[in-house]
Amino acid sequence: MNPLKIALAFLTRLPVRHVDYNEGDLKASIYWYGVVGLVIGGILWLSQAILLWIAPLLNPAIAAAVLLGVWVLVTGALHLDGLADSADAWLAGGDRERTLAIMKDPRSGPAGVASMVLVLLVKFACLQQLVATAPALLLLAPSLARSLMPILFLHTPYVREAGLATPFRDGLDSATSYLQAALLALMWWWLMGVSALLALLLVGAVFGWLRRLMMQRIGGTTGDTAGACVEILEAVALLGMALAVA
Repeated sequence: MNPLKIALAFLTRLPVRHVDYNEGDLKASIYWYGVVGLVIGGILWLSQAILLWIAPLLNPAIAAAVLLGVWVLVTGALHLDGLADSADAWLAGGDRERTLAIMKDPRSGPAGVASMVLVLLVKFACLQQLVATAPALLLLAPSLARSLMPILFLHTPYVREAGLATPFRDGLDSATSYLQAALLALMWWWLMGVSALLALLLVGAVFGWLRRLMMQRIGGTTGDTAGACVEILEAVALLGMALAVA
């Protein structure tokens, strides 16, 4: 279970003990990203249940705000940082080298701040709908976006010489990459029924579009663009689920 521990330690701020960061397990940890998404979703679902137990008539907007805060705290805003860096780079970059240079700048510009606000607003609005009508679907919200990361790195070159995603640059197992994503998609279908198709199609279409943007601008992906991908796909997944249960 060491690869799962590595994935939990990297993608969340949950306390994880006795982690061995050897090269083989670091590479295998990416296949557990979808499972970590389910853990995050489980925390959201449990938080929602506790909120409604404490205050059964709590306004869905207040519940959504609290859940969004829990979501950001659990993940340490890891992918939000990648979203902000990518948005700044795409707006001001122009060519490949300048885009990559801007993404390394730790400061956030107007585009970065605006992108975070917009994504969080979409999540907040969709969480209100799900809390009020289908709270069990909170389990799914963070999972599918993360399960697509192995597929992203499988088909998209990693363009940094060194970085957090360096262990994945030498190639991933195709069967394992697609199997873990397929299992998560089946779980969506099991919980949502035919209405899951809308959410899955939206996520798949936006994933393909984002990968195309990465290839056109920088010829591959980085840790920042992968993080941006996760944040945007989470928001799209929530939107698809909210539309399905509306």
